[in-house]
Amino acid sequence: MPKILLIDDDAQLGGPLAQYFQRFGLELVCALTPSAGLALLRQGGLDAAILDVMLPEMDGFALCRTIRKDSDIPLIMLTARGEVMDRVVGLELGADDYLPKPFEPRELVARLLTVLRRQRQPDALQQLLFDGLAIDLDTRSVRRQGQAVELTSTEFELLALLAREPGKVFSRDDILNRLRGHEAELQTRAVDLLVSRLRKKLEPLDCIKTWRNAGYSLAVGRA
Repeated sequence: MPKILLIDDDAQLGGPLAQYFQRFGLELVCALTPSAGLALLRQGGLDAAILDVMLPEMDGFALCRTIRKDSDIPLIMLTARGEVMDRVVGLELGADDYLPKPFEPRELVARLLTVLRRQRQPDALQQLLFDGLAIDLDTRSVRRQGQAVELTSTEFELLALLAREPGKVFSRDDILNRLRGHEAELQTRAVDLLVSRLRKKLEPLDCIKTWRNAGYSLAVGRA
């Protein structure tokens, strides 16, 4: 049973949500503070985490940044305001999805199942090899010029999406919809920031080509 961590200072949220999650084969453990949540993460055994943006000790963005220093665990952020900039900042820091409060528990479950499926999905191709770049779809690992590259779940999914069809141009709308697995409020700026972050991690390789007014494609040759 996948084990999900909720970090939210609303003590009334965890209990009912945990009962609802059980209907879908998910176990929910709760932490009311970032420090308690980080302690649970260090113990291991968690498959995904849900972070509230408005938290004591540190906000959800700082917490996301802290988690991403050591882990690529799937992260979903909850924001009371639901503002586009909050979602853009979260994506830039490595979050996998967002849900504005108040939310429907069924939608949260659907998004969790999507990120969990992406994390575990086997792929018959297993390895994609390019000049200076090796992508292992089974172990979800990437090597750039022989050196391991640490990517978040969303960064890896973007790279894998482009690498499965090198040369094909994916629009920003295509990328958002394919990565999230459901209809999403389109955020062009969010995709641009994600691509920018991935490019930086793949330097000095120049792997991703921008097609003006069209989108992005993988622009590195096959090995």
